[in-house]
Amino acid sequence: MRITTWNINSVRTRVQRALDLLRAHDIDVLCLQETKVKDDKFPREAFEDAGYHVSCHGLNQWNGVAIISQEKPEEVFTGFPHQPGFAKDPEKPQNREARALGARIRGVEIWSLYIPNGREITDRHYDYKLDFLYQLSHYAAGHTQSKLLLTGDFNIAPRDEDVWDIEAFRGKTHVTEPERAAFQMLEEAGLEEVTRRFTEDQRYTYFDYKGRRFEKNEGMRIDFQLASPPLAKHVTGAHVDMEERAGEKTSDHCPLSADFDLPDFDSVR
Repeated sequence: MRITTWNINSVRTRVQRALDLLRAHDIDVLCLQETKVKDDKFPREAFEDAGYHVSCHGLNQWNGVAIISQEKPEEVFTGFPHQPGFAKDPEKPQNREARALGARIRGVEIWSLYIPNGREITDRHYDYKLDFLYQLSHYAAGHTQSKLLLTGDFNIAPRDEDVWDIEAFRGKTHVTEPERAAFQMLEEAGLEEVTRRFTEDQRYTYFDYKGRRFEKNEGMRIDFQLASPPLAKHVTGAHVDMEERAGEKTSDHCPLSADFDLPDFDSVR
């Protein structure tokens, strides 16, 4: 079972690239983030005409998550329990954003997640990011005995080597101790990041458009796949798709794939 996560940075702009990716790599489940489209404007037909099932959650032109799958999900979840909301004005309702979508496929609960960026350390968005991760880790802690996968754009570089120059990030989001501690809470809850050990030679998953970062190999590792023990034991490989990032008019993120040897899944494909 091949599961791929990709911050697509606008699905309507890159629908053909997504379709080509699905076919070229025989992806069973494609988790997308930053789809940037309301549900009624999602290019559903393009995927369905190609034989895929579409689950999506988008409220406006910002954020947005989706799961494209070869099989129809047995169940779909929009947001997780106690997922916090956000509004720039603290006096206004803190409505939940389109940042979390789950689907149960062949008994595996798969989540496409777009963790808040945090913006600046002094911004309310930074506290929102930490709260989001805290609530997510609380949810994960209660589901580690089942097959659970949290995948997506986490907007955190857990280690110094996950950024091209740690000194360039001092005092900025993505590398602060509270963010890294929040990421570690997911691991302490019982989840394992299953792609890193297979992709040490493919260090980064994100390259900013500015400054020709990709050409200079100046990137960040901020996309991950975290699996519960019953699922993590089945991982057989992972891949960071640098070729996709090298393409014209592509996203600033690389697709990140993980392969799981699940006999109950493979036997019916």
